[in-house]
Amino acid sequence: MTAPLRRAACVVSTLLLAAPCVANAAPPAAPTSTPADDEFFEKKIRPLFADHCIRCHGTPPANGGSKSLGGGLKVTSRADLLKGGETGPSIVPGKPDKSLLIKAVEYTEEGMKMPPKGKLSDQQIADLTKWVKSGAAWPNDTASVNPATPTGPLFTPEQKAFWAFQPVRLPTVPEIQNPKSEIRNEIDRFVLAKLRDAQLSPTAPADKRTLIRRVTFDLTGLPPSPEEVDAFLKDDSPKAFEKVVDRLLASPNYGERWARHWLDVARYADSNGLDENTAFGNAWRYRDYVIKSFNADKPYDRFLKEQLAGDLLPADSSAARMEQLTATGFLSLGPKVLAEPDKQKMLLDIADEQLDTVGKAFMGLTLGCARCHDHKFDPIPW
Repeated sequence: MTAPLRRAACVVSTLLLAAPCVANAAPPAAPTSTPADDEFFEKKIRPLFADHCIRCHGTPPANGGSKSLGGGLKVTSRADLLKGGETGPSIVPGKPDKSLLIKAVEYTEEGMKMPPKGKLSDQQIADLTKWVKSGAAWPNDTASVNPATPTGPLFTPEQKAFWAFQPVRLPTVPEIQNPKSEIRNEIDRFVLAKLRDAQLSPTAPADKRTLIRRVTFDLTGLPPSPEEVDAFLKDDSPKAFEKVVDRLLASPNYGERWARHWLDVARYADSNGLDENTAFGNAWRYRDYVIKSFNADKPYDRFLKEQLAGDLLPADSSAARMEQLTATGFLSLGPKVLAEPDKQKMLLDIADEQLDTVGKAFMGLTLGCARCHDHKFDPIPW
């Protein structure tokens, strides 16, 4: 993030007072981290260092930092923290009670209260303690919290060539010679081509009773009624199956079934969670908007625009205006630390969560890491 989040609060040399100095001792090996560990670090720990420590303990003066490192301490990597400053290590992985970093932020000892301009929130202290206790994992330990401006090209050819960033193109439909099963559409050709490459043969078509159960469960999440099964079994017309599919797509159960998947992506919940689990009294309105959009077969691009900027789109009626405003519930949902004493930081944290969700939901990318550093591979700079 930019300047508003970067406080001038600094960790000074007293952070390291009384730390034992062990000569020639090898630093603890970095723990094997899980994706959850990495996400916790990137969303909780790295931003904390960037907000409260980095200006005096890692950022060059040319980029707004101090002229010298306070107490000789850098906080730009796990190795920096293990090395510590003038009097020794500032963290002991797995032992927060032995780590001077934790003692300093807890404000329990005089002359050792960091950051000096104001104590961290209870949640931030708990996050730091959890991180140290779990081994102080630091993804890509060579990366800086506040990396220097790159001297090479912004994006490498390898990044530009990554498959996810290539434009969508119509593929060539495979030619199938002497197919062993009926080809009803071009999708069948792709399936048969893959089966052929794997030296496999297609299975026999499902019987009608099995087919109606499969399609009904798939489209509505419910079993067909006995009457629906009987009607399909008695219908010998060439379009009997198409009529079943059309009926299921027109059912309100279709939207209820498939909206659930989007609601998961949109991190839908009826309450805030986190520190104060405040109920979202009108969250159901967004849920119903999503269900209605699926049942109305709303174009996908319109579906996205309404959720991102429904309040800015023109509306031809008061009902359409209300629907578009409800769609922006996508941005209002999600966890928020409502007890954050720094209200400016709370607003920026909310914006960060919204951006991260937009990246994951609409682009298949995690944008949250760019709050503090360049992405390691995706062409997203800090």
